[in-house]
Amino acid sequence: MKPHVWFVYYLIGINIISFLLMFTDKRRAARHKWRIPEKTLFLAALLGGSPGSLLGMYLCRHKTKHKSFVIGMPAIFFVETALLAAGIYFFT
Repeated sequence: MKPHVWFVYYLIGINIISFLLMFTDKRRAARHKWRIPEKTLFLAALLGGSPGSLLGMYLCRHKTKHKSFVIGMPAIFFVETALLAAGIYFFT
C-alpha cells in the first residue's frame, strides 16, 4: 500500500479518537467524574485530529465557552490545513 493511503487512514483514526475524547470528556463532566486533561485534548488536535476535535466541541457543546478552545482549536485546524495543502502542492 502507498504511504499516502496510510496517512489517510492515520488522519481518519486520529480524528475519530479526537472526537471520542471530546465526547467522553463531556459525558464525564456531566456526571462529575474524572476528566480528560485539556493538554490531552489539544495534543490529539495537534497530532492531526483538529477536525474531529472541532466536531466534538460543537456537536457535544463542550469547551465552547473556553477562550483557549474557541480560538486554539480553529487555529490548529487552519495551520494543519495549510500544511496539508502545502504538502499536496509540493509533493504531488
